[in-house]
Amino acid sequence: MKTTAAAALLLFQVVMMVYARFVPSRYFCWAPFDIQTEYKLQVEVGGRALNAKEVRTRYRRAQNGTDNRSPQHVMDIVQGYEETYGRNNPARVEMRYRVNGKQEQVWRWPRQ
Repeated sequence: MKTTAAAALLLFQVVMMVYARFVPSRYFCWAPFDIQTEYKLQVEVGGRALNAKEVRTRYRRAQNGTDNRSPQHVMDIVQGYEETYGRNNPARVEMRYRVNGKQEQVWRWPRQ
């Protein structure tokens, strides 16, 4: 019984590791800190741009910073906030980011 449980746990870990290689969030990866993401958030609420302090208060993330995980991690934070707490005070968000110093990419909320 113990051997079966240990084998099942190991198999689950291997399956999730392979799965993580093909999705943007990579939460189940054994080495989740293998990506360096530099990002800049531009947030507008009611037509007014939020300053750095307001962005930090809204998302609990710096307006400009780095994250040693997938850019999807920051996107999930923004989207999660906007779909719950920010529902009654919606924002337009533009996130410019680079992964491992490569070409800059742009993500927007709400999705267009």
